[in-house]
Amino acid sequence: MKKLVTIVVIAFILSACSSKRNSVTDSRVHDYELYEPKVEHKKHHNTDVAKRLEKEAREWLGTKYKYGGESRKGTDCSGMVMVVFETVTGIKLPRDSHSQQQYCKQIDKKDLAPGDLVFFITSNNGGRVNHVGLYIGNGDFIHSSTSKGVIISNLNQDYYKRHFHSAGRVPGIF
Repeated sequence: MKKLVTIVVIAFILSACSSKRNSVTDSRVHDYELYEPKVEHKKHHNTDVAKRLEKEAREWLGTKYKYGGESRKGTDCSGMVMVVFETVTGIKLPRDSHSQQQYCKQIDKKDLAPGDLVFFITSNNGGRVNHVGLYIGNGDFIHSSTSKGVIISNLNQDYYKRHFHSAGRVPGIF
């Protein structure tokens, strides 16, 4: 019974964290009842996590590209993203970019916010995502390029416009 009560309490707390609270404008509201005014929420509720993700990813800038790598001695795109997220949030993402894309909650490109992931199809591989980067704002993202290693690129560059597939938000932190 104690376990059930704990689960119900946790479920209530988690659902309360993600809900939007609007002001009550019903005429039945009495003066003594407390309610919150309507507040427009930002796309991300935890900008601290997004800042820490960006800071950690920037530490990787200049790291050489290494297929299958996941360290600052050499990394591929999904290896870097996986390690950055685990280091900052404790969340271990799947190892490859396609699985990371499947793991994320898909969002519209126009809703991108720092800390989200951007996914690309850069080769003719049957339409499967094969590249990922960490979005840091203003169209910029940090990723590991096969030719230049870990760099910052912009979604408005022709190459990334052509190969953009989707955007995703990692569940549990935003």
